[in-house]
Amino acid sequence: RPSETKDYIMQQTMFRVKDPVKSLEFYCDVLGFKLLMYKEFPQWGFNVYFVAPVESANIPESEDARWDYCMKLPGCIELTYNYGSESENGLVYNTGNGDSTGTSNGETIKGGFGHIGITVPCVYEACDRFKKLGCVFKKTPNAGGMKGLAFIKDPDGYLIEVL
Repeated sequence: RPSETKDYIMQQTMFRVKDPVKSLEFYCDVLGFKLLMYKEFPQWGFNVYFVAPVESANIPESEDARWDYCMKLPGCIELTYNYGSESENGLVYNTGNGDSTGTSNGETIKGGFGHIGITVPCVYEACDRFKKLGCVFKKTPNAGGMKGLAFIKDPDGYLIEVL
């Protein structure tokens, strides 16, 4: 790694979401993430919500300190809500997992994004909990050739690998 990049971090991934309430319930109540920051940009027609798997006690009180903490924290997810998307029917965004396609120079292409991953102490116990909470599974821990891992979907269909 070049010495000039020693302080670079992978700080966030951004997902566009149809309904911020449902998405925040999923990431906070199901996955245990905490809402770090919320910012409204009505002049541009969107709001952003930063969530991450942190302890509440570590989140600073003041907005400036909270922003600084959030921007230096690896592994955040930025949920971006574009005004009006909640009233659209069905899935609104291409998750990159073959559930919708596009074209480029006349050729059909699939989206490129795959998933994010979370590690848990016990995949089977976590998946039992996710099932009770009504999560939609793409793959359960014992399905397919790869045992002991699972994929669940968030409210917009983005995949979360459970390891």
